[in-house]
Amino acid sequence: MTQTIYIQSYDNGLTLVAEQMDWLESAAISLNVECGFSRDPADKLGLANLTCEMVQRGCGSRTSRQFVETLATLGVDHSTSVSAVHTTYSAALVADKLGEVLPIFADLVRRPHLPEEQFEDARQVCIHELRSIEDDFAQRTMQELRRRHYGDPLGRNAQGTQESIQRLTIDDVRTFYEQGYGPQNAILSVAGKFDWQQLEQTVRRLFSDWQPQPLGELVEVPPTRGYTHLAHETNQTHIAIAYPSVSYRDPDYFQARGAIGILSDGVSSRLFTEVREKRGLCYTVSAYCHSFYDRGSVLCYAGTTTERAQETLDVVLAEIRRLSEGVSADEVQRMQARIKSGLIMQQESSGTRSSAIAGDWYYWKRVRLIDELKREIDRLSPESIGEFLARHVPREFTIVTLGAKPLEVPLGISATHTS
Repeated sequence: MTQTIYIQSYDNGLTLVAEQMDWLESAAISLNVECGFSRDPADKLGLANLTCEMVQRGCGSRTSRQFVETLATLGVDHSTSVSAVHTTYSAALVADKLGEVLPIFADLVRRPHLPEEQFEDARQVCIHELRSIEDDFAQRTMQELRRRHYGDPLGRNAQGTQESIQRLTIDDVRTFYEQGYGPQNAILSVAGKFDWQQLEQTVRRLFSDWQPQPLGELVEVPPTRGYTHLAHETNQTHIAIAYPSVSYRDPDYFQARGAIGILSDGVSSRLFTEVREKRGLCYTVSAYCHSFYDRGSVLCYAGTTTERAQETLDVVLAEIRRLSEGVSADEVQRMQARIKSGLIMQQESSGTRSSAIAGDWYYWKRVRLIDELKREIDRLSPESIGEFLARHVPREFTIVTLGAKPLEVPLGISATHTS
């Protein structure tokens, strides 16, 4: 299957990246504005998330209700997300509605109403979102892991804290929008069925006069890492582990991805087999590669009972370290088949491809074709993965547990905090 990729960069900093998928009757768009939660002022955490909520409460000529009703009438499935780097507005739609939906998204990021009378409602939405996470112990544990492993501001969570959200004002939202929402480094990705010339002309008309805003440099606070226990009276213990790896931009990324695929992908993976099936230590266990632009990590999670928590931690750490002893040809072949299957399935979803090509442009300033990625995967071998692991031995672990009692961690991992 031939991939057709179009790229158009505009003088204001916006880049349009598009993949034509004419065998589909759908299209998907992803508008990524470089204004994520790492841009929150330190005393106003959750501001990017609240601004994202407020932006959707009316834009252009449409009130908040009209905005929602118009998208529903057009059959648009839309969503938003706030990451450390980007605030993202996404939509999946029938292909012939693309020309009607793009102007709405232009209004969304360029002409939001930010109505003061809806500010308290938006604040409550964000507080409810935060409370739902507080009740999800697995998510709380992983949030604390990222905070301690990456430090501030990259390790923050998008929702902030209830105290910080309560302090925010409509003026804070308006200032954040005015200073951060702009075309600088913005990415508009489109995948599916479209006419390229018509698409580019539409985007040029809607966005080319969007004025950029200067973004300041992020000031980072070094991570604390080590071991942290979050005390909570419960019969379950949640275990989260992180250690440094490589970024998606690194030439060795797929060596890292292959190693973690053997560790955690599918029911034949080492973690599933050794921790869950053979020993019955936990009800869920997983690991995955996590990447920022200039750094990457492996993040792991296991949920278990209080009685089996210590053994679960010990076995998971042992399996991570055992990777460096070598992987088999059979394991590599199974991992390659799983990753290739995922790439093939991407070609059936305009939404997945829209997100993927936006990520490629952010990391690589180009779109990596499926055939190129398949060649990268085909080059993986027990020897290449072994050589990678010899150069990147898992170390500098960050461990967070949540449960009734703390666990014992290996020597060299300091207990930095217990709460």
